Amino acid sequence: MNIFTLCSVAFLGLALTAFAADAAPQKEKLRHVVSFKFKDTTTKEQIKQVEDAFRDLKKKIPHVQSIEWGTNVSPEKLDKGFTHCFLVTFGSEKDRDAYLVHPEHKKFVEFALPLIGDAFVLDFWAKD
Repeated sequence: MNIFTLCSVAFLGLALTAFAADAAPQKEKLRHVVSFKFKDTTTKEQIKQVEDAFRDLKKKIPHVQSIEWGTNVSPEKLDKGFTHCFLVTFGSEKDRDAYLVHPEHKKFVEFALPLIGDAFVLDFWAKD
């Protein structure tokens, strides 16, 4: 075998390996978006307690893969008064459904609901 043939075979092998890696299906993730608008009477301390309690759900509910959150910084002025957004990631609908009925989630809702003026929730399967 000459050097040209050897290099060609090696290049073809690398190209096929890279193609196979790109063609491998990505694991889908179920995203659960929760946004809050707090009541005018809710204090900064109470808002901080809600933020902390929501973040702590990751430690308390094993079905949660991750929780990301933040406050609105959009200059578009289309927030309709919603200030906080939480993005919860699940591996399946079964995990999301178990989260929704989990005692720690119910406890959070019971605590936070009196402080929240409005909320919206949207679930979607993340795509690249």
